[in-house]
Amino acid sequence: MRNGVALAGAALGLALLSSASAQEAPTRDPNFGRGERVSGQSFATRSPVVAPHGAAATAHPLATQTAIDVLRNGGTAIDAAIAANAMLGLVEPTGNGIGGDIFVIVWDPRTQRLYGYNGSGRTPRGMSLAQMRREARRRGNPNAVPSFGAASVSVPGTVDGWFALHERFGRRTMAENLAPAIRYAREGAPIPQTIAMYWANNRRRLAAEFEAGRLQEYNNARNLYFCQENCEPMRQMPDGHGLFRNPDLANTLELIATGGRDAYYRGPIARTIDAYMRHIGGWLRYDDLARHQGEWVDPICAPYRDVEVCELPPNSQGVVALQTLRILEAYNLREMGFLSPDSLHTQIEATRLAFADRAQFYGDPEFTGFDARRLLTDEYTAERRAMISNDRAMPPPPHAELRIDGDTTYLTTADSDGMMVSLIQSNYRGMGSGLVPDGLGFMLQDRAELFSLESGHPNVYAPGRRPFQTIIPAFALRNGQPWLSFGVMGGDMQPQGHVQVIVNLVDYDMDLQAAGDAARYRFYGGAEPTGDQPDGVGFVAMENGVPPAVRAELERRGHRIRPADGSFGGYQAIMRNPNGVYEAATEMRKDGSAGGY
Repeated sequence: MRNGVALAGAALGLALLSSASAQEAPTRDPNFGRGERVSGQSFATRSPVVAPHGAAATAHPLATQTAIDVLRNGGTAIDAAIAANAMLGLVEPTGNGIGGDIFVIVWDPRTQRLYGYNGSGRTPRGMSLAQMRREARRRGNPNAVPSFGAASVSVPGTVDGWFALHERFGRRTMAENLAPAIRYAREGAPIPQTIAMYWANNRRRLAAEFEAGRLQEYNNARNLYFCQENCEPMRQMPDGHGLFRNPDLANTLELIATGGRDAYYRGPIARTIDAYMRHIGGWLRYDDLARHQGEWVDPICAPYRDVEVCELPPNSQGVVALQTLRILEAYNLREMGFLSPDSLHTQIEATRLAFADRAQFYGDPEFTGFDARRLLTDEYTAERRAMISNDRAMPPPPHAELRIDGDTTYLTTADSDGMMVSLIQSNYRGMGSGLVPDGLGFMLQDRAELFSLESGHPNVYAPGRRPFQTIIPAFALRNGQPWLSFGVMGGDMQPQGHVQVIVNLVDYDMDLQAAGDAARYRFYGGAEPTGDQPDGVGFVAMENGVPPAVRAELERRGHRIRPADGSFGGYQAIMRNPNGVYEAATEMRKDGSAGGY
């Protein structure tokens, strides 16, 4: 099949493919869409996809079509996920790519268990905390790792993760899995409007960093991603109406397809990255790449009502979602009512407590030795729950922290054998560090920005250390069997989104699409958007679907409520019904699609 058109037509003919491209409108009427659907929840944008054999949901229709094509041609859910992730690195570099990290949860029907994979990279071993502090001072903020440039770069873990997952769960060759992305990188791939908007935002941000002297090397990124005049065909910065080519990325993916993992970490790609970083005065070296290895981990699961929700352990923030749900389990949210002041107040307060613990305890467990399961015990949960008042927002908990942003892609796939994959992948802030190694066609991540520079902090910067990670895939079981593979991308929004989706499904009986379409809130710790931080209480942004009277009551209780800011994440999900039939849903706030066959 030459492209996704034939696949899309086949899927539409079966009435199984559902896709959308929409941008959140901050000024939208709160009653927009209510009562316009003839089935399901009135605010839902469409029905879930129903698929008997296999399903996929990603942040770009072409990636979804690629995954379905792989499944229809005998690939496993892992093969489909790798193929889709590679495609997303081409068509959505605003949120992911092979210069970033990866986390995955897999339900394996053969062994009837969940597997977790932590594909996060470590900091360069040649840069000390003292050196990082000097670099932070030089860049104008002595209290934080720079957001962009060489100091923000850690080892990319994605390609290593692909091969580890493929070795255990793949069926097709890696060359076959990467072929669609290679072809579209050479011929040109469609970039829809929301991704194009984020693309333009990245250009403005990185150009400003360069002009201010905070980003020393920008030419490669400008030439690859941000050409605006005298550009080669299909090499102009996307505007949401055309195609984009990246032949450098095609060449790199071909090296990986033929040379395997070693082509990236010990071969020509590693040598190119090393030479580039030396040339610009960076710290990442060939040896850092050669020594990298991801880690198989056991997911941590916790009960919520009649389901069991599963996340990955630190250095990921997944336990934040589990801790929030454990606190909420004692409250009758169903009786309180959907989007009621009582329900939202309780959810926000539980979120605040979990975030405070994240600030106090989370980091690379190889350094901290902390077992996050301690935060999920009945005794500790009861202590935290006792801090919540029914009618008043609590004072800032100890260790409350500043907001954490980030841009990510999440995807999920499922195959005819029952394998289900929950995969999240990211360059962290925007497109990444702003650094594109010569001729490789991708940007290196800026994940090291998340380190603290405070001595004794559980996430303090150190050489050879994995940073605290925002990206979290999620999974849920019912009666010990796979029920839901899902995720919500976007910095601090991720665990909050996981909680809201589970609450919508379990407490409010929504269907899979409506659970993601429902109006969201997002708690931000620390400073207001203006930069003011008088007392550290933080604030809550709310989408327009939350009624004005509810906002007013929450403010009366002491919450600072702010208008929708367009940063409420990106949701994808696949549900497996008891009869083995899949349902799939996608995010109406992004450019994604859900499909099946």
